[in-house]
Amino acid sequence: DKTDAALSLLQEELDLPTRPERIECYDISTIQGTNTVASMVVFKHGQPANQEYRRFRIKTVEGQNDFASMQEVLTRRFKRIADRRRREREPLSSDEQETPETGEPSPWDAVPDLVIIDGGKGQLGAVLDVMRNLGLRDVPVCGLAKQQEEIFVADVADSIMLPRQSEALYLV
Repeated sequence: DKTDAALSLLQEELDLPTRPERIECYDISTIQGTNTVASMVVFKHGQPANQEYRRFRIKTVEGQNDFASMQEVLTRRFKRIADRRRREREPLSSDEQETPETGEPSPWDAVPDLVIIDGGKGQLGAVLDVMRNLGLRDVPVCGLAKQQEEIFVADVADSIMLPRQSEALYLV
């Protein structure tokens, strides 16, 4: 019941179109200023889905740049979904080959109901640029500034503060 209440409160407070049954969270870490990695954690129905956690090595960003690193990771994560959607909208030309399905759906094909990134307005803006460029404006994204536990969403100037004792705050 607590998990259901947390998911419902998140949907209400963040004005999400559906209850966030799949939530993906991203964070950037830099070790000694040079080795930058990103972590992705996944929650399904409010519970950790450990088997879908991933770590990404940052390949294209020199030094410590959280904005560019987050953009790289989200581009790598969502490019496949964007490409699939584009193929579904556009008919194949005569020289394109359709690849056969392998049976089992990949976790990489799952579209999250909510993406939570570590950071405030700046990081959120960088990620929204990625989603816009990929044509994935319908994927809800928010930024979590951990110091005050403020949540930032697109097109809303003020941060959202979940009730201090709420299960939704505990979940995020």
